[in-house]
Amino acid sequence: MPGPKPPSVEVSVEERAELERLVRRHTTGQQLAERARIVMLMVDGLNNSAVARVAEVHIDTVRKWRTRWCRVREVPLTDLSVRARLADAPRSGTPARITSEQVCRIMALACEVPRASGRPISQWSSTELAAEIRRRGIVETISSRHAARLLKRGISSRI
Repeated sequence: MPGPKPPSVEVSVEERAELERLVRRHTTGQQLAERARIVMLMVDGLNNSAVARVAEVHIDTVRKWRTRWCRVREVPLTDLSVRARLADAPRSGTPARITSEQVCRIMALACEVPRASGRPISQWSSTELAAEIRRRGIVETISSRHAARLLKRGISSRI
């Protein structure tokens, strides 16, 4: 016996065009493109299990995106873009303790010559860097490992 019919998903012409652009664009992340494909299949009238089969995703994923898309149906596209509608929801957990401004100050410090800070070394070690971060009051506490992770993440995101 078939279950209840899922709510229909409707999109405007502009939303449909943006969904298609996201799917076709080579620079779109795979996660975002997959979500756009799921919504387009739902717009075509497929039920959750058919969308899951065609998109090769779990049916719970389809249910989640049908619910989310229907929830923002009334919000104008000028207020919430298609990309924002398909973005990850905020996650629970502890908020970041180090602000982006502090990260920038740490990056700037790492670019300085250690001797300019009175350190008798030729290049920063993570231990020396963490000690200097604390000494300058950029953050109250930071481990040498975390300082190294911040630098690694900052450098890799710019390559």
